[in-house]
Amino acid sequence: MTRDRTLALVLATVAFAVNFWAWGLLSPLAPVYRDLLGLTPIQVSVMVAVPVIVGSLGRIPLGVLTDRYGGRRMFAAVSFLGVIPVVFLAFATDYWALLAGGLALGVTGASFAIGIPFVNAWYPPGQRGLALGIFGMGNIGTAVAGFVAPPIAERWGRPAAFLTVAAALTLIGLAFLLLGRDASGTPAVAEPFGARFAAAARLRATWELAALYALTFGGFVAFGVYLPTYLKTSYELSTADAGARAAGFVVIATLARPVGGWLADRVGGTRVLRVVFAVLAACAAVTSTTPPMPLATVAFLTMAAALGVGNGAVFALLAERVPAARVGSATGVVGAAGGLGGFFPPLVMGLVYQATGGYTIGLLLLSATALAAFAYCVAGLGPRRPVPRAGVSAMS
Repeated sequence: MTRDRTLALVLATVAFAVNFWAWGLLSPLAPVYRDLLGLTPIQVSVMVAVPVIVGSLGRIPLGVLTDRYGGRRMFAAVSFLGVIPVVFLAFATDYWALLAGGLALGVTGASFAIGIPFVNAWYPPGQRGLALGIFGMGNIGTAVAGFVAPPIAERWGRPAAFLTVAAALTLIGLAFLLLGRDASGTPAVAEPFGARFAAAARLRATWELAALYALTFGGFVAFGVYLPTYLKTSYELSTADAGARAAGFVVIATLARPVGGWLADRVGGTRVLRVVFAVLAACAAVTSTTPPMPLATVAFLTMAAALGVGNGAVFALLAERVPAARVGSATGVVGAAGGLGGFFPPLVMGLVYQATGGYTIGLLLLSATALAAFAYCVAGLGPRRPVPRAGVSAMS
Protein backbone atom coordinates (compact mmCIF):
# COMPACT_ATOMS: atom_id res chain seq x y z
CA MET A 1 0.00 0.00 0.00
CA THR A 2 2.84 2.41 0.86
CA ARG A 3 4.44 1.77 -2.51
CA ASP A 4 1.13 2.38 -4.31
CA ARG A 5 0.57 5.60 -2.38
CA THR A 6 4.04 6.83 -3.21
CA LEU A 7 3.62 6.06 -6.92
CA ALA A 8 0.25 7.84 -6.97
CA LEU A 9 1.72 10.89 -5.22
CA VAL A 10 4.76 11.02 -7.54
CA LEU A 11 2.64 10.70 -10.69
CA ALA A 12 0.20 13.36 -9.53
CA THR A 13 2.97 15.78 -8.53
CA VAL A 14 4.84 15.37 -11.81
CA ALA A 15 1.64 15.71 -13.84
CA PHE A 16 0.73 18.85 -11.91
CA ALA A 17 4.21 20.28 -12.46
CA VAL A 18 4.17 19.61 -16.21
CA ASN A 19 0.69 21.10 -16.60
CA PHE A 20 1.74 24.16 -14.58
CA TRP A 21 4.85 24.45 -16.76
CA ALA A 22 2.49 24.73 -19.73
CA TRP A 23 0.17 27.10 -17.85
CA GLY A 24 3.03 29.47 -17.02
CA LEU A 25 4.64 29.66 -20.47
CA LEU A 26 3.37 33.09 -21.51
CA SER A 27 4.58 34.94 -18.41
CA PRO A 28 8.40 34.59 -18.78
CA LEU A 29 8.09 35.31 -22.50
CA ALA A 30 5.86 38.37 -21.96
CA PRO A 31 8.75 40.88 -22.21
CA VAL A 32 9.71 39.28 -25.54
CA TYR A 33 6.16 39.60 -26.89
CA ARG A 34 5.95 43.14 -25.53
CA ASP A 35 9.00 44.23 -27.50
CA LEU A 36 8.10 42.18 -30.56
CA LEU A 37 4.49 43.41 -30.84
CA GLY A 38 4.80 46.81 -29.12
CA LEU A 39 2.30 45.91 -26.38
CA THR A 40 1.14 48.34 -23.67
CA PRO A 41 1.38 47.40 -19.95
CA ILE A 42 -2.36 46.63 -19.91
CA GLN A 43 -2.09 44.38 -22.97
CA VAL A 44 0.77 42.48 -21.33
CA SER A 45 -1.25 42.12 -18.12
CA VAL A 46 -4.26 40.76 -20.01
CA MET A 47 -2.10 38.33 -21.99
CA VAL A 48 -0.57 36.73 -18.88
CA ALA A 49 -3.84 36.84 -16.94
CA VAL A 50 -6.09 35.09 -19.49
CA PRO A 51 -4.73 31.56 -18.81
CA VAL A 52 -5.06 32.28 -15.09
CA ILE A 53 -8.78 33.03 -15.13
CA VAL A 54 -9.61 30.10 -17.41
CA GLY A 55 -7.49 27.76 -15.31
CA SER A 56 -9.27 29.07 -12.23
CA LEU A 57 -12.86 28.70 -13.37
CA GLY A 58 -12.04 25.39 -15.04
CA ARG A 59 -11.23 23.91 -11.65
CA ILE A 60 -14.90 23.82 -10.70
CA PRO A 61 -16.02 21.37 -13.42
CA LEU A 62 -12.75 19.41 -13.24
CA GLY A 63 -13.13 18.93 -9.49
CA VAL A 64 -16.65 17.60 -9.94
CA LEU A 65 -15.62 15.39 -12.88
CA THR A 66 -12.77 13.96 -10.81
CA ASP A 67 -15.22 12.94 -8.08
CA ARG A 68 -17.16 11.11 -10.79
CA TYR A 69 -14.53 9.64 -13.14
CA GLY A 70 -11.39 9.49 -11.00
CA GLY A 71 -8.03 11.24 -11.14
CA ARG A 72 -6.33 8.75 -13.44
CA ARG A 73 -8.57 9.36 -16.43
CA MET A 74 -8.91 13.08 -15.76
CA PHE A 75 -5.14 13.71 -15.46
CA ALA A 76 -4.51 11.84 -18.72
CA ALA A 77 -7.32 13.68 -20.54
CA VAL A 78 -6.25 17.16 -19.40
CA SER A 79 -2.59 16.52 -20.24
CA PHE A 80 -3.48 15.42 -23.77
CA LEU A 81 -5.87 18.36 -24.24
CA GLY A 82 -3.15 20.77 -23.11
CA VAL A 83 -0.97 19.76 -26.05
CA ILE A 84 -3.33 21.49 -28.50
CA PRO A 85 -3.01 25.13 -27.27
CA VAL A 86 0.71 24.67 -26.54
CA VAL A 87 1.40 23.67 -30.15
CA PHE A 88 -0.87 26.48 -31.39
CA LEU A 89 1.03 29.08 -29.32
CA ALA A 90 4.34 27.81 -30.66
CA PHE A 91 3.54 29.47 -33.97
CA ALA A 92 1.30 32.37 -32.87
CA THR A 93 2.73 35.84 -33.56
CA ASP A 94 -0.44 37.98 -33.43
CA TYR A 95 -1.71 39.45 -30.14
CA TRP A 96 -5.24 38.12 -30.61
CA ALA A 97 -3.87 34.69 -31.46
CA LEU A 98 -1.88 34.79 -28.21
CA LEU A 99 -5.06 35.60 -26.29
CA ALA A 100 -6.96 32.76 -27.97
CA GLY A 101 -4.14 30.31 -27.27
CA GLY A 102 -3.87 31.51 -23.69
CA LEU A 103 -7.61 31.01 -23.25
CA ALA A 104 -7.33 27.34 -24.25
CA LEU A 105 -4.09 26.96 -22.27
CA GLY A 106 -6.06 27.61 -19.10
CA VAL A 107 -7.17 23.97 -18.98
CA THR A 108 -3.67 22.96 -17.85
CA GLY A 109 -3.91 25.28 -14.84
CA ALA A 110 -7.20 23.63 -13.85
CA SER A 111 -5.37 20.31 -13.36
CA PHE A 112 -4.84 21.26 -9.70
CA ALA A 113 -8.47 20.33 -8.96
CA ILE A 114 -7.79 16.79 -10.16
CA GLY A 115 -4.79 16.13 -7.95
CA ILE A 116 -6.23 17.14 -4.57
CA PRO A 117 -9.05 14.53 -4.45
CA PHE A 118 -6.82 11.97 -6.20
CA VAL A 119 -4.05 12.27 -3.55
CA ASN A 120 -6.49 12.80 -0.66
CA ALA A 121 -8.12 9.41 -1.33
CA TRP A 122 -4.77 7.60 -1.02
CA TYR A 123 -3.77 8.89 2.45
CA PRO A 124 -5.23 8.60 5.98
CA PRO A 125 -6.26 11.84 7.77
CA GLY A 126 -3.07 12.26 9.82
CA GLN A 127 -0.89 12.24 6.71
CA ARG A 128 -3.02 14.23 4.27
CA GLY A 129 -1.64 17.66 5.08
CA LEU A 130 1.91 16.63 4.25
CA ALA A 131 0.87 14.55 1.21
CA LEU A 132 -1.22 17.37 -0.24
CA GLY A 133 1.61 19.79 0.46
CA ILE A 134 4.02 17.57 -1.47
CA PHE A 135 1.54 17.38 -4.34
CA GLY A 136 1.29 21.18 -4.23
CA MET A 137 5.00 21.34 -4.97
CA GLY A 138 3.92 20.79 -8.55
CA ASN A 139 3.71 24.58 -8.51
CA ILE A 140 7.38 24.30 -9.39
CA GLY A 141 6.20 23.99 -12.98
CA THR A 142 5.78 27.76 -13.06
CA ALA A 143 9.41 28.15 -12.01
CA VAL A 144 10.49 25.64 -14.65
CA ALA A 145 8.77 27.82 -17.24
CA GLY A 146 10.62 30.87 -15.92
CA PHE A 147 14.01 29.18 -15.90
CA VAL A 148 13.72 27.13 -19.08
CA ALA A 149 11.48 28.95 -21.57
CA PRO A 150 13.59 32.13 -22.14
CA PRO A 151 16.91 30.29 -22.70
CA ILE A 152 15.30 27.76 -25.04
CA ALA A 153 13.54 30.54 -26.95
CA GLU A 154 16.76 32.52 -27.19
CA ARG A 155 18.84 29.61 -28.45
CA TRP A 156 16.43 27.64 -30.65
CA GLY A 157 13.56 30.07 -31.20
CA ARG A 158 10.23 30.62 -29.46
CA PRO A 159 8.49 27.56 -31.00
CA ALA A 160 11.02 25.25 -29.34
CA ALA A 161 10.01 26.48 -25.86
CA PHE A 162 6.42 25.43 -26.52
CA LEU A 163 7.12 22.19 -28.37
CA THR A 164 9.28 20.98 -25.46
CA VAL A 165 6.29 21.34 -23.15
CA ALA A 166 3.98 19.63 -25.66
CA ALA A 167 6.26 16.59 -25.57
CA ALA A 168 6.29 16.58 -21.75
CA LEU A 169 2.47 16.77 -21.60
CA THR A 170 2.18 13.82 -23.97
CA LEU A 171 4.58 11.72 -21.89
CA ILE A 172 2.85 12.39 -18.57
CA GLY A 173 -0.54 11.67 -20.10
CA LEU A 174 0.72 8.28 -21.28
CA ALA A 175 2.33 7.61 -17.87
CA PHE A 176 -1.00 8.13 -16.11
CA LEU A 177 -2.77 5.79 -18.52
CA LEU A 178 -0.14 3.06 -18.14
CA LEU A 179 0.91 3.36 -14.47
CA GLY A 180 -1.71 5.40 -12.66
CA ARG A 181 -4.75 4.10 -10.81
CA ASP A 182 -7.29 5.49 -8.39
CA ALA A 183 -7.28 4.50 -4.72
CA SER A 184 -9.28 1.37 -3.92
CA GLY A 185 -12.54 2.10 -2.15
CA THR A 186 -12.94 5.50 -3.81
CA PRO A 187 -16.73 5.93 -3.90
CA ALA A 188 -18.40 5.93 -7.30
CA VAL A 189 -20.38 9.13 -7.72
CA ALA A 190 -23.37 9.43 -10.02
CA GLU A 191 -24.87 12.72 -8.87
CA PRO A 192 -25.35 15.38 -11.56
CA PHE A 193 -22.84 18.22 -11.78
CA GLY A 194 -25.29 20.79 -10.40
CA ALA A 195 -26.15 18.69 -7.37
CA ARG A 196 -22.52 18.07 -6.44
CA PHE A 197 -21.57 21.71 -6.90
CA ALA A 198 -24.55 22.83 -4.80
CA ALA A 199 -23.64 20.39 -2.04
CA ALA A 200 -20.07 21.73 -1.89
CA ALA A 201 -21.31 25.32 -2.06
CA ARG A 202 -23.52 24.79 1.01
CA LEU A 203 -20.51 24.06 3.20
CA ARG A 204 -19.26 27.04 5.19
CA ALA A 205 -15.73 25.66 5.07
CA THR A 206 -15.78 25.80 1.26
CA TRP A 207 -16.27 29.56 1.18
CA GLU A 208 -14.01 30.37 4.11
CA LEU A 209 -11.14 28.45 2.59
CA ALA A 210 -11.92 29.83 -0.87
CA ALA A 211 -11.48 33.38 0.44
CA LEU A 212 -8.22 32.56 2.21
CA TYR A 213 -6.85 30.62 -0.75
CA ALA A 214 -7.70 33.52 -3.04
CA LEU A 215 -5.09 35.45 -1.10
CA THR A 216 -2.42 32.79 -0.55
CA PHE A 217 -2.48 31.04 -3.92
CA GLY A 218 -3.71 34.17 -5.69
CA GLY A 219 -0.67 36.01 -4.37
CA PHE A 220 1.60 33.19 -5.50
CA VAL A 221 0.15 33.18 -9.02
CA ALA A 222 0.05 36.96 -9.30
CA PHE A 223 3.71 37.38 -8.40
CA GLY A 224 4.65 34.35 -10.47
CA VAL A 225 3.19 35.88 -13.63
CA TYR A 226 3.79 39.61 -13.00
CA LEU A 227 7.06 39.72 -11.08
CA PRO A 228 9.25 39.61 -14.22
CA THR A 229 7.50 42.72 -15.54
CA TYR A 230 7.61 44.42 -12.13
CA LEU A 231 11.34 43.77 -11.63
CA LYS A 232 12.26 44.83 -15.14
CA THR A 233 10.27 48.05 -14.80
CA SER A 234 11.15 49.00 -11.22
CA TYR A 235 14.79 47.86 -11.11
CA GLU A 236 15.72 47.90 -14.82
CA LEU A 237 16.78 44.25 -14.83
CA SER A 238 17.32 42.26 -18.00
CA THR A 239 14.59 39.89 -19.13
CA ALA A 240 16.65 36.84 -18.16
CA ASP A 241 17.56 38.25 -14.72
CA ALA A 242 13.98 39.28 -13.94
CA GLY A 243 12.69 35.87 -15.07
CA ALA A 244 15.25 34.03 -12.95
CA ARG A 245 14.41 36.07 -9.84
CA ALA A 246 10.70 35.49 -10.36
CA ALA A 247 11.39 31.78 -10.76
CA GLY A 248 13.28 31.87 -7.45
CA PHE A 249 10.17 33.33 -5.83
CA VAL A 250 8.14 30.41 -7.19
CA VAL A 251 10.71 27.84 -6.02
CA ILE A 252 10.68 29.16 -2.44
CA ALA A 253 6.87 29.23 -2.34
CA THR A 254 6.73 25.72 -3.75
CA LEU A 255 9.22 24.24 -1.29
CA ALA A 256 7.36 25.89 1.58
CA ARG A 257 4.01 24.33 0.67
CA PRO A 258 4.56 20.87 2.25
CA VAL A 259 5.92 22.65 5.33
CA GLY A 260 2.56 24.41 5.62
CA GLY A 261 0.69 21.11 5.36
CA TRP A 262 3.01 19.47 7.89
CA LEU A 263 2.62 22.34 10.36
CA ALA A 264 -1.16 22.31 9.94
CA ASP A 265 -1.24 18.59 10.74
CA ARG A 266 0.55 19.30 14.02
CA VAL A 267 -0.41 22.74 15.35
CA GLY A 268 -3.58 23.49 13.39
CA GLY A 269 -4.13 25.24 10.10
CA THR A 270 -5.76 28.32 11.60
CA ARG A 271 -2.72 29.08 13.76
CA VAL A 272 -0.44 28.68 10.77
CA LEU A 273 -2.54 31.05 8.67
CA ARG A 274 -2.45 33.78 11.33
CA VAL A 275 1.34 33.90 11.10
CA VAL A 276 1.23 33.69 7.30
CA PHE A 277 -1.02 36.71 6.88
CA ALA A 278 0.88 38.81 9.42
CA VAL A 279 4.14 38.16 7.56
CA LEU A 280 2.52 38.81 4.20
CA ALA A 281 1.14 42.17 5.33
CA ALA A 282 4.54 43.29 6.60
CA CYS A 283 6.44 42.20 3.48
CA ALA A 284 3.97 43.82 1.10
CA ALA A 285 4.28 47.10 3.03
CA VAL A 286 8.08 46.94 2.75
CA THR A 287 8.09 46.28 -1.00
CA SER A 288 5.59 49.11 -1.61
CA THR A 289 8.43 51.57 -0.97
CA THR A 290 10.57 50.09 -3.81
CA PRO A 291 13.48 49.51 -1.41
CA PRO A 292 17.05 48.76 -2.54
CA MET A 293 17.37 45.44 -4.32
CA PRO A 294 18.92 43.48 -1.38
CA LEU A 295 16.03 44.45 0.94
CA ALA A 296 13.46 43.88 -1.81
CA THR A 297 14.92 40.42 -2.41
CA VAL A 298 14.62 39.47 1.27
CA ALA A 299 11.06 40.82 1.44
CA PHE A 300 9.89 39.04 -1.71
CA LEU A 301 11.48 35.72 -0.74
CA THR A 302 9.98 35.93 2.77
CA MET A 303 6.63 36.69 1.17
CA ALA A 304 7.09 33.65 -1.09
CA ALA A 305 7.73 31.39 1.90
CA ALA A 306 4.66 32.74 3.71
CA LEU A 307 2.43 32.23 0.67
CA GLY A 308 3.71 28.67 0.20
CA VAL A 309 3.10 27.78 3.84
CA GLY A 310 -0.37 29.32 3.58
CA ASN A 311 -1.22 27.26 0.50
CA GLY A 312 -0.31 24.05 2.29
CA ALA A 313 -2.26 24.99 5.41
CA VAL A 314 -5.44 25.82 3.48
CA PHE A 315 -5.68 22.38 1.89
CA ALA A 316 -4.81 20.61 5.12
CA LEU A 317 -7.85 22.41 6.55
CA LEU A 318 -9.95 21.41 3.54
CA ALA A 319 -9.12 17.72 3.98
CA GLU A 320 -10.02 18.08 7.66
CA ARG A 321 -13.27 20.03 7.34
CA VAL A 322 -14.88 18.74 4.13
CA PRO A 323 -16.47 15.25 3.85
CA ALA A 324 -14.28 12.94 1.77
CA ALA A 325 -16.89 12.41 -0.95
CA ARG A 326 -17.09 16.20 -1.48
CA VAL A 327 -13.36 16.95 -1.56
CA GLY A 328 -13.17 17.14 -5.36
CA SER A 329 -16.14 19.48 -5.67
CA ALA A 330 -14.96 21.69 -2.79
CA THR A 331 -11.43 21.70 -4.23
CA GLY A 332 -12.86 23.01 -7.49
CA VAL A 333 -14.49 25.96 -5.73
CA VAL A 334 -11.49 26.71 -3.49
CA GLY A 335 -9.03 26.25 -6.34
CA ALA A 336 -11.08 28.51 -8.60
CA ALA A 337 -11.02 31.21 -5.95
CA GLY A 338 -7.25 30.87 -5.69
CA GLY A 339 -6.81 31.22 -9.41
CA LEU A 340 -9.16 34.19 -9.58
CA GLY A 341 -7.14 35.71 -6.78
CA GLY A 342 -4.19 35.55 -9.16
CA PHE A 343 -6.11 37.01 -12.10
CA PHE A 344 -6.95 40.46 -10.78
CA PRO A 345 -3.67 41.64 -9.16
CA PRO A 346 -1.71 41.77 -12.45
CA LEU A 347 -4.49 43.85 -13.97
CA VAL A 348 -4.55 46.13 -10.93
CA MET A 349 -0.76 46.47 -10.99
CA GLY A 350 -0.84 47.35 -14.69
CA LEU A 351 -3.56 49.97 -14.14
CA VAL A 352 -1.79 51.41 -11.08
CA TYR A 353 1.50 51.69 -12.95
CA GLN A 354 -0.14 53.24 -15.98
CA ALA A 355 -1.95 55.79 -13.79
CA THR A 356 0.81 56.62 -11.29
CA GLY A 357 4.10 55.45 -12.81
CA GLY A 358 4.72 53.14 -9.81
CA TYR A 359 3.42 50.11 -7.92
CA THR A 360 3.07 51.52 -4.39
CA ILE A 361 -0.72 51.60 -4.26
CA GLY A 362 -1.08 48.05 -5.55
CA LEU A 363 1.28 46.61 -2.94
CA LEU A 364 -0.36 48.58 -0.13
CA LEU A 365 -3.71 47.10 -1.18
CA LEU A 366 -2.16 43.65 -0.81
CA SER A 367 -0.91 44.54 2.67
CA ALA A 368 -4.35 45.75 3.74
CA THR A 369 -6.03 42.61 2.41
CA ALA A 370 -3.57 40.41 4.30
CA LEU A 371 -4.32 42.30 7.52
CA ALA A 372 -8.05 41.70 7.02
CA ALA A 373 -7.40 37.97 6.53
CA PHE A 374 -5.25 37.93 9.67
CA ALA A 375 -8.08 39.51 11.65
CA TYR A 376 -10.56 36.93 10.35
CA CYS A 377 -8.28 34.05 11.35
CA VAL A 378 -7.82 35.55 14.80
CA ALA A 379 -11.62 35.81 15.15
CA GLY A 380 -11.77 32.10 14.30
CA LEU A 381 -12.78 29.96 11.35
CA GLY A 382 -15.90 27.81 11.35
CA PRO A 383 -16.04 24.54 13.30
CA ARG A 384 -14.48 21.31 12.10
CA ARG A 385 -16.79 18.73 10.59
CA PRO A 386 -17.87 16.22 13.26
CA VAL A 387 -15.94 13.00 13.63
CA PRO A 388 -18.26 10.15 12.56
CA ARG A 389 -19.67 7.92 15.31
CA ALA A 390 -18.57 4.30 15.45
CA GLY A 391 -20.22 2.34 12.67
CA VAL A 392 -21.00 5.44 10.64
CA SER A 393 -19.03 5.86 7.43
CA ALA A 394 -16.93 8.99 7.03
CA MET A 395 -18.11 9.06 3.43
CA SER A 396 -21.77 9.43 4.41
